[in-house]
Amino acid sequence: MTFHLLCVGKLSLPFIRDGVAEYSRRLERYGQLRTLEVKEEKSRPRGEDSRLIRAAEGQRLLAQLPASACAFALDEQGQQLCSEELAQLLQQRMLHGCSALHFLIGGAYGLSDAVRQRTDQVLSLSRLTWTHQMARLLLLEQLYRAMTIIRNEPYHNR
Repeated sequence: MTFHLLCVGKLSLPFIRDGVAEYSRRLERYGQLRTLEVKEEKSRPRGEDSRLIRAAEGQRLLAQLPASACAFALDEQGQQLCSEELAQLLQQRMLHGCSALHFLIGGAYGLSDAVRQRTDQVLSLSRLTWTHQMARLLLLEQLYRAMTIIRNEPYHNR
């Protein structure tokens, strides 16, 4: 299994970089992890619509997404799953021949409609709003948790 994270922007906060490094290391037990960061749009002049920022960042994300990729967008308006349901979803995809899963995380203004429409499913990490940097850390922890659930390992205690 290969996990691809397509993210807008770089990680700037040390505590998030440390957490991402930890869960990236843990996730490597279950497959390869590849992270690609696309350029985050600079602040626009006042009055500029955030749709333009999402569109520009979305184009960069889509340019990196293979045409036949099994892809998931992370968006606060997406479907919420519990950890067990995420594990089932990943397991189903793996059983049906997906050897690579792509997860797209937008920038400060979220994802464009074009990105959401291109993905197979839009998922939400929570009804709460998270920074895009926090979303990356939370996603990696949940992917690691899902893999331990699939393998019936003790990390997930239910």
